[in-house]
Amino acid sequence: MIHQLQLFHTEGSKWSKQVQHQDSQFHFYILTYGSCEFHTADAALTAHKGEFVLAPANCSYEERSPLTGLHQKFSFSFAASDALLVMLPMLAKNNWLHAATGLYERSIERLRPLWKEMQEEQPYCLLRIGSFLMETLVLWQRELDRGELAPASLIHIERMKQYIQAHYRERITKEILADYIRRSPSYAASLFKKGTGQTISEYVHAARMKTAMYMLAESLLSITEIAEYLGYADVSYFQRLFKRTYGQSPSYYMQDRKGTGR
Repeated sequence: MIHQLQLFHTEGSKWSKQVQHQDSQFHFYILTYGSCEFHTADAALTAHKGEFVLAPANCSYEERSPLTGLHQKFSFSFAASDALLVMLPMLAKNNWLHAATGLYERSIERLRPLWKEMQEEQPYCLLRIGSFLMETLVLWQRELDRGELAPASLIHIERMKQYIQAHYRERITKEILADYIRRSPSYAASLFKKGTGQTISEYVHAARMKTAMYMLAESLLSITEIAEYLGYADVSYFQRLFKRTYGQSPSYYMQDRKGTGR
């Protein structure tokens, strides 16, 4: 359904690039730092860190960094099959989409190791990148269909995320978060999924895996010690979860340790 797929990472200031789309060609952007401008013949938009942008088919435009300041972004160039154009409304509408999204943290944590795999020319990495792109577009479509959450709901979501960031090494349940925001467990779980694209459990594991990635490369702790630090009594389960998240075993990322001779 997705073909002619390419993934790019661009950064810098005083930077520009001309883009020309044909039928069924698209660009999808994830801004990771600063801001980037997109100029067409009759309009312009500015995207900031944490926002998604979809540039439609049959258009020409210029990507441009601001005159001052740096920007960083990932971009996907791809063509969509006729079947996908029918199934995914955001592609069929043939207009620009630009929005802040609760999917940003989830997306960027999954994308960075895929970029690393691509630089290392790992087997089947384009298939993994295509799978990531498809899933991300579908989840964004669901978010757009749902519409913006009420300000009070966004506050509850942010409070739950902050609690998880402060306690992710501990056992966290929907009951605990519900008590924290003074709502029912079912409401807390449903609202969290709507706002982040992840269940509470998935978000907790993602926070742990992010720390694990850092510790594997930067600390001198063993895999067992890192697993125990992050709250996993079963080291085998930690290893399976890590590989499912990043596509490689924990020992693979220990190769990046500095001064260890590994």
